[in-house]
Amino acid sequence: MTTNMPIVSPPTPAPSPRPIPQYNPSSEFSTLLGPASRKQYLISILHECSPAELRFLSQTITPMLKRDVLTELPAELALHILSYVDDPCTLARASQVSKRWHDLVADDWLWKVLCDTYSFRADTEDKSATNIYQDDESWDEIDKFTSNSIDPWLTARDRLKRQELTSVSHWGPYSDDLLHPITQFSHQQYFRRAYGTMLNLRKGGSILHAHRMPIPTPDSGVVTSVALDTEWVVVGLANSKIHLFSAITGVLSRTLTGHELGVWAVHLVCRGGYWGRGDMDEDGYPDDAGDPVVPAALKIALGIDRRRRMRSPASAGDDSSKPSDICCTSEGWGQPNSIIVSASCDKTLRVWDATSGHCIYVLRGHTATVRCARVLHNRPIAVTGSRDSTLRVWNIQKGVMLRVLHGHTASVRCLDICGNQVVSGSYDTTCRIWDVDTGECIRVLRGHSHQIYSIAIAGNFVASGGMDTIVRVWDATTGNCVAQLTGHTALVCQLQLSTTTNLLATGGSDGRVITFSLRSFTALQRLAAHDSSVTSLQFDTNFLITGGNDGRVRVFETQTGAWVRDLSERCESVWKVLYKKGVCAVMCKRAGKTVMEIWTFKPKER
Repeated sequence: MTTNMPIVSPPTPAPSPRPIPQYNPSSEFSTLLGPASRKQYLISILHECSPAELRFLSQTITPMLKRDVLTELPAELALHILSYVDDPCTLARASQVSKRWHDLVADDWLWKVLCDTYSFRADTEDKSATNIYQDDESWDEIDKFTSNSIDPWLTARDRLKRQELTSVSHWGPYSDDLLHPITQFSHQQYFRRAYGTMLNLRKGGSILHAHRMPIPTPDSGVVTSVALDTEWVVVGLANSKIHLFSAITGVLSRTLTGHELGVWAVHLVCRGGYWGRGDMDEDGYPDDAGDPVVPAALKIALGIDRRRRMRSPASAGDDSSKPSDICCTSEGWGQPNSIIVSASCDKTLRVWDATSGHCIYVLRGHTATVRCARVLHNRPIAVTGSRDSTLRVWNIQKGVMLRVLHGHTASVRCLDICGNQVVSGSYDTTCRIWDVDTGECIRVLRGHSHQIYSIAIAGNFVASGGMDTIVRVWDATTGNCVAQLTGHTALVCQLQLSTTTNLLATGGSDGRVITFSLRSFTALQRLAAHDSSVTSLQFDTNFLITGGNDGRVRVFETQTGAWVRDLSERCESVWKVLYKKGVCAVMCKRAGKTVMEIWTFKPKER
């Protein structure tokens, strides 16, 4: 049987979906004419947005509006803006923003400005400033921006230009300069060292070495004089000995013996330097006339057979107003070794080679104790003052006396130098200004009523103090007394005068330390620094360091007078304190022994 199945028609397929037209708001926005229509369009959209959508728009738009101002500005303007940043840690963080900022912060001019801001007076001939010293945690952040090599002798604009050229050639047109760079002074590295030293002086530092020596008799171990530079610490004692320490390690290098009686004054002439005069010798004769008869090695030490290094015209300045160094040192005349000059109660002046320890000359002429001695900068000329009431001028390179300065009628107690002028203070209550080259007494300064114990000269100012407790300030040009400064109640035994900071600091046997302004001649700070006589006083723009017979070494802020710290542990008496470029020498009596401490405040090198 046949069955017929109904045939069902297949379902009609659904129509294919048509493409959805895409909405392009940018095309609609671009068709609007005029800024007013465009703004109206945007406002209408914003009114339709929910708070969440508005927050999304804000988060999207804010980064689009940010601009790197320093990157877009010329290098000169960018550096000018950065020069207003006086915090080195802020500059360190700024250098990590981008490579462009890194290059700007590394520009040496910026760090020179920062050195001026902190009154770090850089010596551009100090080659040690090219070494990078690092301290503890305070330097970790600053170290970050020196991890990459940057050429300090290129300006920011030159460095950016060099970066553009590296895509074509590794060295570009700077190949000669970059392959053979000239090592120049880096203010960036100098600032890092000076700033670290300043932080350590406030709170830190360490003793390189402490030397303790027994005192056989009460006066034999007394330290009478100290000289300090970056290489040596020279200590003169009442037992006729001179100790020479390394300022780098603090180790006793040698002891100089030869004086028959106590040493009253020492002066250190730094090695190197340049010849401060013309082609004539300091005794007025040509260079090849009258060379002294000394061993060849000592001739080399004195620079006699060495070609004289004259100062370059580019760095030439007025040497006639260069003041003395409070640390009893002077710049050399080009000799390869440091030279020590010592004056003694045995009436002699001795000249020593610091490297070998040999005594080069024994200079005789004074008829009584030689009380004070100084050496001029960049000239082998020493001036001494004696209890025989005379000053004498010596050529310590040739070992001859040049002239005798007569005028005082009593013991010459103190002297100071500035350029080719010498000022002396005497027990005859007068001060005198002398011309070293002619021996002429230029001015006689009268006004003190008692013996003069301290004197200083800088620029056109002379300051003197003594038993009458009054500090007098004189005009070196006219000889007139321009100010009488009071405040001390006992002998004024310490003075430092600085025309750089326009300050005068005085210390007395009453334990007081007073700073005066050289502009207004008024007292700025009156400090009850010690309980007895002030034996040492030294200041720079930032710090004032004092030592006293009460056995304390104290550090104050120069500008405010605020106490910073007491340095070293208290002792029986402090004889001398000197500080220079991160090194401090403390000479004191502790537990019946002479103690010589060499401190360092330099940032540690890792």
